[in-house]
Amino acid sequence: MISIQLPDGSKREFPGPVTVGEVAASIGAGLAKAALAGRVGQGDAARLVDTSYRIEADTPLAIITEKDADGLDVIRHSTAHLLAYAVKELFPEAQVTIGPTIEDGFYYDFAYKRPFTPEDLEAIEKKMAELAKKDEKVERRVLPRDEAVAYFKSLGEHYKAEIIESIPADQDVSLYSEGAFTDLCRGPHVPSTGKLKHFKLMKVAGAYWRGDHRNEQLQRVYGTAWTTKDDLQQYLHRLEEAEKRDHRKLGRELDLFHIDEHAPGVVFWHPKGWTVWQAVEQYMRGVYRDNGYQEVKGPQILDKTLWEKTGHWDKYRENMFTTESEKRDYALKPMNCPGHILIFNQGIKSYRDLPIRYGEFGQCHRNEPTGGLHGIMRVRGFTQDDGHVFCTEDQILQECVDFTALLQAVYKDFGFTDIIYKVATRPAQRIGSDEVWDKAEQALMESLRATNSEFTIAPGDGAFYGPKIEYTLKDALGRHWQCGTIQVDFSMPQRLGAEYVADTSERRHPVMLHRAILGSLERFIGILIEQHAGALPIWLAPVQAVVLNITDAQADYAQEITKSLQKQGLRVQLDLRNEKITYKIREHSLQKVPYFIVVGDKEKADGTVAVRARGNQNLGVMSLDDFSQKISQDIVSKA
Repeated sequence: MISIQLPDGSKREFPGPVTVGEVAASIGAGLAKAALAGRVGQGDAARLVDTSYRIEADTPLAIITEKDADGLDVIRHSTAHLLAYAVKELFPEAQVTIGPTIEDGFYYDFAYKRPFTPEDLEAIEKKMAELAKKDEKVERRVLPRDEAVAYFKSLGEHYKAEIIESIPADQDVSLYSEGAFTDLCRGPHVPSTGKLKHFKLMKVAGAYWRGDHRNEQLQRVYGTAWTTKDDLQQYLHRLEEAEKRDHRKLGRELDLFHIDEHAPGVVFWHPKGWTVWQAVEQYMRGVYRDNGYQEVKGPQILDKTLWEKTGHWDKYRENMFTTESEKRDYALKPMNCPGHILIFNQGIKSYRDLPIRYGEFGQCHRNEPTGGLHGIMRVRGFTQDDGHVFCTEDQILQECVDFTALLQAVYKDFGFTDIIYKVATRPAQRIGSDEVWDKAEQALMESLRATNSEFTIAPGDGAFYGPKIEYTLKDALGRHWQCGTIQVDFSMPQRLGAEYVADTSERRHPVMLHRAILGSLERFIGILIEQHAGALPIWLAPVQAVVLNITDAQADYAQEITKSLQKQGLRVQLDLRNEKITYKIREHSLQKVPYFIVVGDKEKADGTVAVRARGNQNLGVMSLDDFSQKISQDIVSKA
């Protein structure tokens, strides 16, 4: 007898080996129809299997349906194979390579003699729907590695053959077939293509074979798949909203910045965009000042030997820009950490001096691949709100508690209250004693508990030198942006000889806390633009108010008002053009200006202003002092 334990604690017994699908059928016809896969085992030993998988020993089993997160992943994986099936039906000469699931969907890479067109994508999606309606059974078989290589070579699928040849010779490989199409895959997959109903192909992009730019370029077809039509439609709606909020589009329309072919991956900030930048930087400079940070500035170029000592040269060399002068090799800094240690090393430090907190708006450069560049979100030259805290082991906890509380306050000011917290713990390969790791991990977790922040654990995802917290923002569209971090580092201070004099008069290495709140300022400003759809809060808006006259008769009064507000430190623009007032209001509305001050003959005579707010709100007529008070209050409250 074989005993199957179900998630509700009940058990079902069978006289001999039984498939997952048969177990589902024994529970009910509805579950048998809904079953997509099964999860056998429990804990770390649990694994997903097909419904055709034969269970030959007692085991826990969960039937996976579309209601489970794993079920959605199985659907997306299977839809990637359906995509490859359709491509082979329409373009037999195309070669298939790999097709994994990704966040919100999947992709598949193809080698074909010409680029796929939008018309091709429509035809492929139509063919996918036709194949899905056939409800063809998806069947798994296992072959020895060499037989699988020979099989795919006989089909002319040289990329698949190369993948299989990289597998050890003594291993078997699994193949999945649906109709006339067979693919290499670990699985699991849906029982039949009829389970795949709600999908859409999104775009085609270039991709290098095995992700190496030295290899041939393939075509990557992206798609999305969902369990219900409503889920698919909601996702497509979110994409439409995201397109409207695209920071690259808004950056052009609002005249904030541009990226030029003469400097790929580096931002040209226009006056209005630089105004936003300065608002962010000056705010963060105040955060530094009010929380015990000393602002420093390190050089852009550092000798190669420094990067060798830190380990970056061996591990990060390909991403570093290098130069040579007088037979010495240098690198543009990809991060600020070593420079801050060199500053710390100047002069003798006592335990009484710790913690020492350095902050820098440090400009860094990383040689990102061209295909990975994305507006101001992913660039080669960027500035970090970087900070490093040098402290004793006993000070780690309080520093982490204070940092988490500070980060939450900063994010709230920028309009983000939904934060996701993750603690990455010790990896298998690490330095330092378990006692020190225990203390560091506990400090990170306690810092989150102290601020009532729920968190998840990412086991083994910490750096070799210490654990870390990752702080991820959730924006208005539900997208996640990992920005902030705090990392505990026992290694770099030791490698670069950082020391302090302890209360025992011994020389000890400080612990180094790497921390950032915004991360890259370029990327954070891009996130802000998309979060607010370009309508930045008034304290960040490049133009906070615009003064508009109705006729030339109010030009002097409009100028007087503008100068008065500008003297108060407000960013106010004057528009005296001989245009209709409705035209001028509409034009500045498109520029997302928060306030419009309109003056006509009556306002001039009464010494008042007519005020409108962004979003077509009529705030009525008021004195200039009342308006000044209102706008100042909005700025202070970060409204």
